[in-house]
Amino acid sequence: MKREKLDFLADNPLYTKRFAFYVGRRCRDATIKAVAEDLHLDWHTVKSLEKQYMREQLRRVGTPAPRVIGIDEISIAKRHTYRIVVSDLERRRPTWFGGQDRSEESMDEFFRWLGPKKSAKVRLAVMDMWKAFRNSTQKNAPQANILFDKFHVIDHLGEALDKVRKSEYARLTGKGRRFIKGQKYTLLAHRENLTKEGRKSLKLLLAANKRLNTAYLLKESFEQLWDYNREPWARRFFENWRDALKWQRLPSYEKFAAMIDRHWDGIAAYCKPENKVALGFVEGFNNKIRVIQRRAFGLRDEEYMRLKILTCMLPKI
Repeated sequence: MKREKLDFLADNPLYTKRFAFYVGRRCRDATIKAVAEDLHLDWHTVKSLEKQYMREQLRRVGTPAPRVIGIDEISIAKRHTYRIVVSDLERRRPTWFGGQDRSEESMDEFFRWLGPKKSAKVRLAVMDMWKAFRNSTQKNAPQANILFDKFHVIDHLGEALDKVRKSEYARLTGKGRRFIKGQKYTLLAHRENLTKEGRKSLKLLLAANKRLNTAYLLKESFEQLWDYNREPWARRFFENWRDALKWQRLPSYEKFAAMIDRHWDGIAAYCKPENKVALGFVEGFNNKIRVIQRRAFGLRDEEYMRLKILTCMLPKI
C-alpha cells in the first residue's frame, strides 16, 4: 500500500494548502475559537492549520542576518518566567524567541543559533540595562556597540518620581494629601497625553507641592538628553541636570543619576548618527505581544506562542 504525496495538500490531508493559508490569514485578526465557529471546524484543526501558515511565513523570509538588534524579555507566566525576544530593528521584525529565562546563558543561545559569522556582522545591540544581556553581547559580538533603550531608562526615572510621590504622601497629613492621592499616572504621563481633566489635576498637584513640582520638571527635561548629536554636549547636559539635584532632597533621583553615570557609554552611543535607530519599535512590539497574550487569555503552547510572536510583523501570504 502506498499513498501519493500531493503538493497542494496541507499537513492535514483533509485540507488544501490554499485553505490552510486562508485560515491562517483569518487567525491574524481573530481568535482560534472565533474562526473555528465561523468555518464550522474543530478548534484543534484551526490551530494546526494556523501553525502551518505561520511556519510557511518563516520559511519564506529565510534565515536572518541582522546588523542592528533589539533585545528584550517578556513574561510568559506567573512567578517570573521569562523568555528572550530578539528583533531586527532595520527590518522591524522579531527574529528569535527562546531561552529558559533572561540569564546570560539563555542569551548565548541566540548567538549560537545565529552563528559566529552572522554574529560578527551585528554592529549595534539595543537593550535595557540588564547585565546578562550586555555580558553575552560583549562576549559573542564584541564589535557591536551597545545602546541602552531610551524607554527603559525613562521607566527607571518614572519609578524614581513615584518614590518621591509616595514619600510626600507619607510625609503630609490632612488636606495636603488630597492632591497626591490617586495621581500616580497623571504624574508619569506626558502632559500632551493627558485629558483636560488630567491636566487640571496635574496643575493643582504641582502648585500644591513644591518638591513634586521640582521632581516633575526634572523628569520632563531629562528626555532632552537624546536630542544631542555629540557626546560632549550630551554629557554637559547630564552634568547640569545632576547639579540641579543639589539641595532638593530627592534621594531616588540621586540614585537614578548614579545609575546613568555608571551606564553612560550605552546611553551616549545614541549621539552617533549611525546609531539613530527607531527605538519606539521595541516598545510598540512589546505592546503587540501583550495584545496577543491577552486575546488568547494566556498561551499554554509555547511553540504556538513562538510562532505568533515571530510572524506578527510579517506580511500575509
